[in-house]
Formats: sequence, C-alpha cells, structure tokens
Amino acid sequence: MLLPLVLLFIVVPIAELAVIIQVGQQIGVLWTVAILIADSLLGAALMRSQGRAAWRRFNEATAAGRVPAREVLDGALVIFGGALLLTPGFLSDILGLLLLLPPTRAIVRTVLLRRFAGRIVAGAASGASARMGRLFEFEAGARPGARPGPGRRRPPGAASDDDVVEGTAREVPPQPRELP
Repeated sequence: MLLPLVLLFIVVPIAELAVIIQVGQQIGVLWTVAILIADSLLGAALMRSQGRAAWRRFNEATAAGRVPAREVLDGALVIFGGALLLTPGFLSDILGLLLLLPPTRAIVRTVLLRRFAGRIVAGAASGASARMGRLFEFEAGARPGARPGPGRRRPPGAASDDDVVEGTAREVPPQPRELP
C-alpha cells in the first residue's frame, strides 16, 4: 500500500515537472504554458461530450432493463480521464486522453475487468448478503400442465399471462466471502 502512494504523490509529480521543464526548454515557457492551458480546455470539452454519451448509454441500458455495469465503468473512466486532463502536466494529459477516447477506453475497461472481475463479483455478493440479511436458493420445477420443449420458447423480453414457474425456496445462511 505504501508503494502506490509513494508513486502517486512523489514520483508522478517529479516526472511531470521534469517533462514540463524539458518541453519548456525546447519550445519556451510561454508556449509550454499555452499548450497546458489549451489541453486543459480541450480536455474539459472532451470530458463533457464523452460524459454525456456515457450518461445516454447508461439511461438506454436501464430503460432496456439491463444492468448498466459497462456504462458505469465508462462513466468513471471518463471522469477520471477528465480530471487527469484538467491537471497540469503532459504525462497526466496523455493518460487522461487515453481514458477519454472511446477505442482506448474500451481497452482500459477490458484490462480493468480482467484484473478486478473476481474482486468485483465477490464484493458484490458479500455486500448483497450483508445488506439483505438473508439469501435464498431457488429450485424451479415445471408448471403443471406446461408443455416442455422448444415449442414453448419465446423471444427474450416477451411476456405472457402464463409465465408462472412452480418451485421451492430455502433460506441460505450468509457465509463470509474472501476476495481472490
């Protein structure tokens, strides 16, 4: 835990200052400051447009009845990318731009999901059991008189009055889950 904090608060600012100084020596102080201001303004505009797009996709997902997991992660990455672009420095601007552009954001999202998927699932399951207090296990059986087989299938989302499933439920005591 100490190493990431050292990197974040000591190494990254020193690297940012070193790059700013090198760029300032090459193109001049005024041009360096002008570029930093311009990319902050560009970053704010890009964050606004990508944030609106992520919000629209979030609303579409919830309206369609899907869990908006991808959209929430995209929104978080857009906010983080925008904050990095608003922060003065060329290295943070590059990382912020990568998080704001949809193709590179998709790559970052995939990497994050592969890296943290197990922790997210375990955390969600333990959080749900802690909030709900109890969990249930369901065993579905066939409805009396229902015709089994492919002739009974309907497209996803199609509902009818005979959507009844007979089954039993039993309470499952919550078990503490360990993160992977």
